[in-house]
Amino acid sequence: MGMNVGSSSGEDEVVSTINTTPLVDVMLVLLIIFLLTIPAVISSVKLNLPKETNVVRVTKPENIEISVSKDGDIYWGTALVNDTDDLVKRLGKVAVLNPQPEVHLRGDDKSRYESVGRVVYACQRAGIMKVSFVTEPPARGG
Repeated sequence: MGMNVGSSSGEDEVVSTINTTPLVDVMLVLLIIFLLTIPAVISSVKLNLPKETNVVRVTKPENIEISVSKDGDIYWGTALVNDTDDLVKRLGKVAVLNPQPEVHLRGDDKSRYESVGRVVYACQRAGIMKVSFVTEPPARGG
């Protein structure tokens, strides 16, 4: 960095030049950082990520509707289920049917993940092969 002290004539003059050396130094450092980080961001582990599909739900009489309220209460259709052990017993009775019915799980958007997770775990313990999550399509905004 340089400093302009003034002329030798002794008069005080205003220096109106901008020293661009620090600006160039900062820009070069940023360019080097950018060039070094781009390959790290682009290269990643090769994965086959799941594809999202929007399938219209087909309600069959043999499908089971399980709902989880925002308070964590579990409903089989419209009937309240006492606890997860009772849910596992009820799911175990229908898991042996051929073809096995699907479980359509409806969780309130304010319900805790733990409550929904208990139902999924109950389905797993009972041997249910297909659990679907029922959601609402996003509102069309304009």
